[in-house]
Amino acid sequence: MSQQVYLPSYSIGENVYENIPKICADYGKSAVVIGGKISLNEVKEKLITATMNTEIKLLDFIWYGGNATRENIERLKEIDAVKQADMIFAVGGGKSMDTSKALGDILDKPVFTFPTIASNCAPVTALCILYKDDKIEFYNAKKPAIHCFIQTEIIGRAPIKYLRAGIGDALSKQYEVCFNTRARVLNHTNSLGVQIAKDCSERLLHYGKKAIDDAQKHIVSEDLMQTVLTIIINTGLVSVLVDSNYNSSLAHSLYLARIKLSDCEKYMHGEIVSLGVLLLLLVDKQFKEFKRVYAFNESLDLSLTLANLGIKDTNQLIDLILQDKYLCFSPYIITKEKLEEAISSLINFNKAKSF
Repeated sequence: MSQQVYLPSYSIGENVYENIPKICADYGKSAVVIGGKISLNEVKEKLITATMNTEIKLLDFIWYGGNATRENIERLKEIDAVKQADMIFAVGGGKSMDTSKALGDILDKPVFTFPTIASNCAPVTALCILYKDDKIEFYNAKKPAIHCFIQTEIIGRAPIKYLRAGIGDALSKQYEVCFNTRARVLNHTNSLGVQIAKDCSERLLHYGKKAIDDAQKHIVSEDLMQTVLTIIINTGLVSVLVDSNYNSSLAHSLYLARIKLSDCEKYMHGEIVSLGVLLLLLVDKQFKEFKRVYAFNESLDLSLTLANLGIKDTNQLIDLILQDKYLCFSPYIITKEKLEEAISSLINFNKAKSF
């Protein structure tokens, strides 16, 4: 029996792009930069300056297509600069990262990531979420990005909604992973991932509110850096180390259900997942922890009710939640009755702010 685990490395700070030649040189002499339109504009001059008079040549800056889809990956494959490049530099948020990671995996080209927002752990995971209509494909690359360059000045001035959503998404990692692995005998890799997961929510609950306050003032504080590292690195390492069957539970089941309903584009992934955390804690009858997370979510102006996410038909929602295949890895059967009770408890708590 053998096992191979690839772990990403990372740099964080205002001057991290200066390290590009040293870190990337072993992987090739040319790179194509792929990302969102706004994010490409944010990093273009910085990347050009960082690679000027070095052995690394930037062949082109290319828009990823606006969504992480098979169609956009196929389109990018046919672009000459992509074919010629030794490396792919992925820039922007989760969808551009996932598009570029899947593209790199298919073309067997090393990927380096340059997040411009801290909304999820896509910059350091091997998992790529691809979309088609209301369906999601979970594409697992053979390995994660080689290195992640976290430029704090750029992330610090990004719209605050992305950081808020990133906190909401990362908040789920500890609760979902520890829930799914409860009482299981784990191998070394899974156990290591669970240990990292156990620190995710605690760090966010400690640093998150101050990080939001500082980011609104465009201050790159220690609280903001610790929060960004938790969102991107901690949760990303958990995703890499922990079996995919244990990485997702009820918090993400709510997200997968919501995207099947109309007008989902109004709501960010992490915004939906943060409410799913509250439902998970209620289903699991962790009432003390529920109150703690509820108060934290309220302080960050994250969603506290299904109505905040435009959900009116709870019966339809429950039916969709129960379709999630990863719920079968819960430590007990999550039934329609358990979900109804949790939703009822959430409604009553919102009315009275107490049980």
